[in-house]
Amino acid sequence: MTARLTIDIITESPHWRSALPDAPELAQRAAETAWRRSGNNRSNAELSCVLGNDALLQSLNDQYRNRNRPTNVLSFPADDEALPGMPRLLGDVVLAFETIQQEAAAQDKSLAAHFQHLCVHGTLHLLGYDHEDETEAAAMEALEIGILSALGIDNPYATAPMKRSA
Repeated sequence: MTARLTIDIITESPHWRSALPDAPELAQRAAETAWRRSGNNRSNAELSCVLGNDALLQSLNDQYRNRNRPTNVLSFPADDEALPGMPRLLGDVVLAFETIQQEAAAQDKSLAAHFQHLCVHGTLHLLGYDHEDETEAAAMEALEIGILSALGIDNPYATAPMKRSA
């Protein structure tokens, strides 16, 4: 029997519905692809993805990381070992609409592509990946690039080509 990932998508900010109506489906696909390609998918698992806003992320960032400012994504691993016959609870990924929208515009990326990248990034954190040192960061970045490629998204770490003047 193939392991399954169950994802609970919670839309806290109405901005997601108007700016990116397919955000729940994109989050589902991004998280599942990250889970499948990570190698940490031997048993059933569950995670939640909260489509929030800057106010929510600022509050969580302040409470849990002592950084009183919004951020694009936070991950809260559950550190749960599944009981026999039960899915492993991975944790929560929480995303901030305004910050993600601003970053996408500033980086000349589509909102959908940047959003999916951050869903992948957050899911990988739940699976134990991190970027605390250069070795970890390089490994996580390479995994992200491969996952995003499978989703049809260009390498977000590649430098943008210079725009030529006419």
